[in-house]
Amino acid sequence: MTETAAIRVLLVDDEPGLREPLADYLVRQGFSVVQAASAAQARRELPDGAFDIVLLDIMMPGEDGLSLCRHLTEARQLPVIFLTARGEATDRIVGLEIGADDYVVKPFDPRELVARIRSVLRRAGRQPAETDEPVTLEFEGWLLDPLKRRLIDREGAVVAISSAEFRLLMAFLEHPRQVLDRDRLLDMVQGREAHLFDRAVDNQISRLRRKIEVDSRNPQLIQTVWGGGYMLAAEVTRRPVTGT
Repeated sequence: MTETAAIRVLLVDDEPGLREPLADYLVRQGFSVVQAASAAQARRELPDGAFDIVLLDIMMPGEDGLSLCRHLTEARQLPVIFLTARGEATDRIVGLEIGADDYVVKPFDPRELVARIRSVLRRAGRQPAETDEPVTLEFEGWLLDPLKRRLIDREGAVVAISSAEFRLLMAFLEHPRQVLDRDRLLDMVQGREAHLFDRAVDNQISRLRRKIEVDSRNPQLIQTVWGGGYMLAAEVTRRPVTGT
């Protein structure tokens, strides 16, 4: 399959009975897969691998998946899908709040997981259409490069942004001066079943405000519309990328 031929997956799970058959299935679907049996092994693989997405178990010996997820989304801006036996809503909320893109509950149909992978990659901007010209998005002196997932402030400094914050900011930049309610934002940044976790959106918006607002307690860019949701109160300019 040419669509997924370039997609490199880091699969992190301590259960070989799940990890190895799943890796074989993903390879047959055209993905490139590197396996890790622990968070420590996954961290050793990261410097050498330019991964597009991470499939991550939550409960593992040693460092757990929540801790590794925080590193992956904040320091490396990598999309993450949790593979978890935990079905409780609180566990899912924690995962989404620290930046996970999606989750599947074990046991799952591998065909559903492949669909979730493709959906997450599209939302994360990792699968742009070949006809799309690379652009940067400018707003109120800020600059976002969607392909490099790089946010630059008014002074030209790069501001670290997590995977979840990137997706949320992209949703606002694609719909400037439009009121976006929580359900719509969750659908844009988290996908199916995200309506169960509207608290995660509020927390992510608070984090994003602390990075782009002059005063996050009196936000001027991402404004709260009481009874309606949130709105980016800024003009957005799309400029073609002229250099590397």
